Amino acid sequence: MVARLRRYDPRDADAVWTLHEWAIRDAGTDPDAIPGTEDLRGVGSSYLDVGGEFLVGVDEAERGDETTDDDGPPETFDGSLVAMGGLLPNEAGHADERTVPGAAELHRMRVAPTHQRRGIGRRLLAALERAAVDRGFEAVLATTARRQTGAVALYRGAGYEAVGRSREAGYDLVHFQKRLSGPR
Repeated sequence: MVARLRRYDPRDADAVWTLHEWAIRDAGTDPDAIPGTEDLRGVGSSYLDVGGEFLVGVDEAERGDETTDDDGPPETFDGSLVAMGGLLPNEAGHADERTVPGAAELHRMRVAPTHQRRGIGRRLLAALERAAVDRGFEAVLATTARRQTGAVALYRGAGYEAVGRSREAGYDLVHFQKRLSGPR
């Protein structure tokens, strides 16, 4: 299975929300308890219009019958949505997060539970890092709940340094940062 990464399209909106809820629920968290998810209801204005990026991973081979439940990945116009992730200029991110001049932030990194541990998250992360370099960012920030062990391992394995911890809305968070090198 090889997912194709592409830029978000407005026709992905419902599938993006469904994947978000499914992946978060599968990780043992109530999606309604995640603060600040309004950005997923307006990906164009929240990411693309502010100089960021939002990528989706679509598996055309998995295209099915418009499944949108936990039996499989949600469908979008060109296949099954198996991954997603966004990148924002740091100053356009959430006001309660740290500020690092010249940095971009990763947000809403999700891989369908049925497609995890296949390298899709690493490919998505690398593509978002390339987008950050192309936009002139010097570093990328990521924050995830400590209990999201797959995400913690992904960031550590990709060279991110844990630079702090905090607690928000009942979640123990780990803050990561990675310095970027020049164009890839």
